[in-house]
Amino acid sequence: MSIAERLATEPLAIPRPATTAPFARIDTFDKALTAPGGFGPRLRASRTAALDFRREFAATGTPDSVRTHDLISLPYPTGYGLFRAAISPTPFLTIVNRMLIVRWTDTDGTRRTLLFEPSDHELDSYTPYFAELQRYTPGPLRNLFVHEYTDVLSACRTAGIDPAEVDYLAFDHLHTQDVRRWLGTTRPQADISPNAPVAAAFPNATLLAQRDELEAMADLHPFQRPWYQPATFVDVPPEKITPLDGSVLLGPGVALLATPGHAMGNQSLVLNTDTGIWAISENAIAAECLTPEHSRIPGVSRSARSWGHEVILNANTIETTYEQYNSLVIEKTIADVSQRDSRFRQFFPSSELTGARLNPGTTPTFTHRAIGHG
Repeated sequence: MSIAERLATEPLAIPRPATTAPFARIDTFDKALTAPGGFGPRLRASRTAALDFRREFAATGTPDSVRTHDLISLPYPTGYGLFRAAISPTPFLTIVNRMLIVRWTDTDGTRRTLLFEPSDHELDSYTPYFAELQRYTPGPLRNLFVHEYTDVLSACRTAGIDPAEVDYLAFDHLHTQDVRRWLGTTRPQADISPNAPVAAAFPNATLLAQRDELEAMADLHPFQRPWYQPATFVDVPPEKITPLDGSVLLGPGVALLATPGHAMGNQSLVLNTDTGIWAISENAIAAECLTPEHSRIPGVSRSARSWGHEVILNANTIETTYEQYNSLVIEKTIADVSQRDSRFRQFFPSSELTGARLNPGTTPTFTHRAIGHG
């Protein structure tokens, strides 16, 4: 039976770690995300909770350093990235996926290192959606749309970080992700290491992911299947995954907030830096999507104004559009304004919209490109 057939007929035996996350739980948003009366009251409650969180979070301190590394640029459907807003004639735009390296010191003096969005772009390309897309962009044609800047391990070497120093890996959600090379496996893998289990590239790291998403991957809905590779998690050692039950404070000025909607277990990295507070996720693909009234992308400001939308979602999977909208408003409320242009927030898309000649009408008005701190 093929993997596709198994996914359609039976749940996968994905390990379910019982580990308790060793982090301070943030309960500021708990009531807001479940407020009675529907998603309208939850939006108002979420905005209020975000203002409370801003004050509390700023007092936790700052990390030691934050650096970003470009990994890969790739095509992405315009209708997903600029949900119902852009009027570009091109069906695709270009996004750049970036990894963040965040380091901080715990209260006991222990130095910690987090890799956020450490995507293995080779193995991730086997995600059903992107594998199908590659059928139409073979060989030289692919090179017109895809550019590989570096890989995760090379970025670590550039940053002077020994893989053994890395404590945590995290993603805003687990769409496309295959972490077997990073965390290792308990059994041989035919496509990577057919004669022995895969050795972990990051031997001391654990994956931080929301329990809701880890459990959902075991038995995906048909609308979710194109975006996940659940079979790649079956042989990952259970102790290498730390499930999170909501929002947590990782360290001074470093938090993972549960921001459901784009995926059940969507989470946003929040950082307190020299320039103020940043929110990082894939809920939107451009900073201007949080203040669309200032966007010069054709159609975006007009669409937002016509429909009364204050944010423009990245909506490739519409698990719960209302929740994702509310989550993006939380990020907008938390993030400080950019010191480079006060029209835009310090929202850093983990996959950021980038202008390309092949994609007319999708050039962003403003880009962050990087976060530097410490």
